[in-house]
Amino acid sequence: MIEFVKAGGLVMFPIILCSILAIAIIAERLWSLRISRITPANLLTKVWGWMKNNQLDGARVKELRDSSPLGKILAAGLLNSNHGRGIMKESIVDSATQEIHEMGRFLNLLGSIAAITPLLGLLGTVIGMIKVFNAIVMQGAGNAAVLAGGISEALYTTAAGLTVAIPALFFHRFFTRRIDEISVMMEQEAIKLVDILHGDRERDSQEGDSK
Repeated sequence: MIEFVKAGGLVMFPIILCSILAIAIIAERLWSLRISRITPANLLTKVWGWMKNNQLDGARVKELRDSSPLGKILAAGLLNSNHGRGIMKESIVDSATQEIHEMGRFLNLLGSIAAITPLLGLLGTVIGMIKVFNAIVMQGAGNAAVLAGGISEALYTTAAGLTVAIPALFFHRFFTRRIDEISVMMEQEAIKLVDILHGDRERDSQEGDSK
């Protein structure tokens, strides 16, 4: 490994730094973007159970808010449920926007790493080829060792840059897609909550008017 870094020259150091950052971001996002953590199963069913049993109080709402990102969105809707369907939806959208923004944390940096590491590899290639041409000018084309050193530096940095960029780009697309899927899931659960609350109230109001 040390020989590989030495053969690649100084450009290898920023590529290695980018690889460390990419690994850290990928590991952190894999842990943070677990569907079981963000949208726990049966959470809305639990809330509905609290509502039917008249157990939905401030403590329950706080428990819901602290449970997960979806819980924060549902709690925001519940806290504004008495202000009408429109206000409730607005509060849900505001909370969801914050949570989606939080889910996308570090993805811009990961995308930048995917874009910059091939360029760093290309820079190493150019530097290596410059060394080759300088060696040809100074010593002629007969010194195979000098020529091989410059060419190897060019190839090592290119390979290292692509090795970092390809998985970084893959996981950037993977996480972006996962965030889109989670956003749709949270939207569906939030719409169900709005329909449960205001659907029941509208039915109660219609029944009262008929009497």
